[in-house]
Amino acid sequence: MTELTSRLTDQQLKVLYSALHSDRVGFNPKGFAHVQQWDVRRFLIRVFGFGGYDTELVSIDLIREIEHPANNGGKSRWTVAYRVHQRLTVKDIAGRPIATFDGVATGDAQNQPSLGDAHDGAVKEADSQSLKRAAVNLGDAFGLSLYNGGKTNPVVLWSAAHPHLTIKGPVAGQDEAKPEDPPVEPEPDVTSSEPEPEPTRPAAVPDPDPTPPPARAVPQQEQPAPAPSAAPAAQQQRPGAMPATGPNERQTALDSMWEAARAVNFADGLPAQFETAFGHPIEQGTAAEFRQARDLMTGSAAA
Repeated sequence: MTELTSRLTDQQLKVLYSALHSDRVGFNPKGFAHVQQWDVRRFLIRVFGFGGYDTELVSIDLIREIEHPANNGGKSRWTVAYRVHQRLTVKDIAGRPIATFDGVATGDAQNQPSLGDAHDGAVKEADSQSLKRAAVNLGDAFGLSLYNGGKTNPVVLWSAAHPHLTIKGPVAGQDEAKPEDPPVEPEPDVTSSEPEPEPTRPAAVPDPDPTPPPARAVPQQEQPAPAPSAAPAAQQQRPGAMPATGPNERQTALDSMWEAARAVNFADGLPAQFETAFGHPIEQGTAAEFRQARDLMTGSAAA
């Protein structure tokens, strides 16, 4: 450390300056980039230690509870929405508070067969998003760079409060040249109804050979067609989103898989789990894989 008094150690600063690894980035069904809540907590523990941070639910407000009666006189389904205000406090290694950050978010659970599950799912989503929005004040390691066009390239790079360190390591003095700032990309449009208005993922580049490995080979007509390279950027399919092609077997299977994911409140986790299970993103999936994923979720729901 230098003569400058700091409440953070050099090792903590190195982690905070570090770039967000692409493996930590997930994408929701509409193609919005984000980090998972558990991953945020993992890095809070890594940087500040066990007991090195506190969270406080300042308020939890029920926004709407909507009943959807069944047409045939059967059991109603429910849609619930909550707003959560959460406060994150981080501490130094002596346990003294360093800073406090607030995050506010809404979460919903749609068309659920159980009223209790609908409330539980909506509160959990709002709690998750509010924590992430509070933690993003801690910089790139907590997803700040995703707001710069969905990129993982670091944006903080250095701080005048800690002039002896930059993202590239120690520097000789305060007059040392600082790393060059990356280009500033537009922030996401937060006026839509998207429950998690995170930064949008850049347009996907079609895989030049989308054919699955031989062990999972399927008929040729089930292979996803790459998006035309001449299509306007605004019309390109976002990763994880349903293709805009006409009805066919693959589209039907994809729709069915997403419906099953929403029914078990697993829509957020589906893209990452699908890629883990099949070795490629959803947009490169086949009808057979979509049906297999659907059957697994339907089976877990039945259990």
